[in-house]
Amino acid sequence: MSLDVRVLGPVRMLVGGEPIQVGGPKPRALLAALTVNRRRAVSSQALADIVWNEEPPDSYQASLQVFVSNIRKMLRNAGIDSAAVLRTESAGYRLEIADADCDLGRFEAARRAGDEAAGAGDPAAASVKYTAALDEWSGKALSDLSGLGFADTFATAMDEERLQVVSARIDAEIACGRATGVVGELKRATTEHPLREPLWVQLITALSLSGRQADALDACRQVRALLADELGIDPGPALVEVERRVLRQEPLDIVAVAQVERLAKSMTETVTEVPLAARSGRLRLSDGRVARIGPAGLKIGRMTDNDLVLDDPKASRYHAQIWSSRAGLLIKDLNSANGIYLNEEPIESGAVIGDGDAIRIGSTVLVFEADN
Repeated sequence: MSLDVRVLGPVRMLVGGEPIQVGGPKPRALLAALTVNRRRAVSSQALADIVWNEEPPDSYQASLQVFVSNIRKMLRNAGIDSAAVLRTESAGYRLEIADADCDLGRFEAARRAGDEAAGAGDPAAASVKYTAALDEWSGKALSDLSGLGFADTFATAMDEERLQVVSARIDAEIACGRATGVVGELKRATTEHPLREPLWVQLITALSLSGRQADALDACRQVRALLADELGIDPGPALVEVERRVLRQEPLDIVAVAQVERLAKSMTETVTEVPLAARSGRLRLSDGRVARIGPAGLKIGRMTDNDLVLDDPKASRYHAQIWSSRAGLLIKDLNSANGIYLNEEPIESGAVIGDGDAIRIGSTVLVFEADN
């Protein structure tokens, strides 16, 4: 009987194509952690931190054993050699499954195959592989474990991985001469991710190759305005190049445009010995709390669904947001009542933050500490 574990969506386990019950959120979190770390032992302490969201009870060892025992029983009842699949290690547990036996492994394998085909100059094969990778998704990763720190961090990272594959598949489709077919998808993508310049490069390219020059120029104007208003920066080299070609009605080539971006990046890295702006870090509060700024950024305010919740009557419900931009980490005021002060200077809409900066929101002071 074939085993299939799925984490790119709600956590599920299937045997022979038929779902088997794993249990409640805690057993599902355990299974998800072991699947993400498949073929590697995970200590009981690490599993407990994941399952109980960094606050495990003193009796976590016994509870973990019960969860594992129940999962093994379900596997045995379905005809699977449970002892060989879910193994006890000296300090924890290991899920011994092949990449082909979980959607995450299949996604990663198909993505690598797509990258190899694209690198070999075969966009048609690349598109097929990238499509196969995306077909493994059935929703947001670990969607039924939302709110659990491990699940949210994993989901954020996998959202980025998925978006990169989507972008790579679109490149392949454009290279195959199917630009018209991806215009609608790119319009939705730039609406959902308006500050991702590569998506705009693809949209402008696809519009131009579809004979829609006026729409391509309009997209150029839109992204210029967005970057100026939201980040206070000009377009990057790839956007500038594609805009130049559209204006001059020159042939567009995704590969050539990407080469312009890589060349500009390599020149910057050669000249600049140290980074000019922080790309990651944390906020430290006076009460000792530390808020990590993850890949998805950080939302700050009084409401409990913010990433950093402030018990401060002068803070708005949704006060500020920090995210990574090409210029560095940017803090933006979300139309708050009392504004944001950076080193005791009010900011009008947004500003790039650096190591040691003091951010005041209401009566709360947050000190930014950049990663080395």
